[in-house]
Amino acid sequence: MSTKVAVVTGSNKGIGLAIVRALCKQYQGVVYLTSRDEGRGQEAVASMASEGLKPMFHQLDINDLSSITAAAAYFKDKYGGVDVLVNNAGIAFKGADTTPFAVQAEVTLKTNFFATRDMLTHFLPIVKAGGRVVNVSSFVGQRALTQCSPELQKRFRSEDITEDELVGLMQQFVDATKKNEHKQGGWPETAYGVSKTGLTTLTMILARQLTKERPSDKILLNACCPGWVRTDMAGDKAPKSPDEGAITPVYLALLPAGATDPHGKFVSDKEVQAW
Repeated sequence: MSTKVAVVTGSNKGIGLAIVRALCKQYQGVVYLTSRDEGRGQEAVASMASEGLKPMFHQLDINDLSSITAAAAYFKDKYGGVDVLVNNAGIAFKGADTTPFAVQAEVTLKTNFFATRDMLTHFLPIVKAGGRVVNVSSFVGQRALTQCSPELQKRFRSEDITEDELVGLMQQFVDATKKNEHKQGGWPETAYGVSKTGLTTLTMILARQLTKERPSDKILLNACCPGWVRTDMAGDKAPKSPDEGAITPVYLALLPAGATDPHGKFVSDKEVQAW
């Protein structure tokens, strides 16, 4: 029986660390805490040890393609792949940040959409049969979708949108912000929201692909909203603790063997949400 392994991106703090904590307690396998910065990652592993939990550490910077490919090769060689992947790494500018919107758009989409897509491109092929993949998205993406033009909403919700078309749309948004033409183009004034609209839509596209190309593997791939959680990113006014925010991602990561749904869905508070 091969060792089961779970990998959580961006997990040295916040919701990611809480997901690692919960998996260490509930998952029958090895749990990997990953972070860009090795020092911070090792500190987080040490803090878990003080709770009697023993995650492993691997350096992983999702904005660095060579870091992604090196990590994928490591897990393939050592474990034959991964059983659980939680794409949690993400960024958001604070509301009061004065960085120009075009810069915010480029930086936010680079991590939350394009880098997470790179993770999926390189890790989905090594997700084992019966695997679970969870993309930590946000209700802000759901809200941003409703603020898009009817044409854009139709494409994001369509069953036949392709990954290439989606990538083109995300790039179109970034390019439009540089000319300050995004509103005329039917886009809302939220880079974070658009990045998460893209991530949730990508989840649905890739889930359809998995069903078509690897039907017998019964891999379940979903996006979720952890809720508004007290983290460095969301601030201290948020109602949920990181451990509460981890509940839905962990629920999806641990969907029982033989489960067939949810798959390709957007889930919040363990419930499938309309898209």
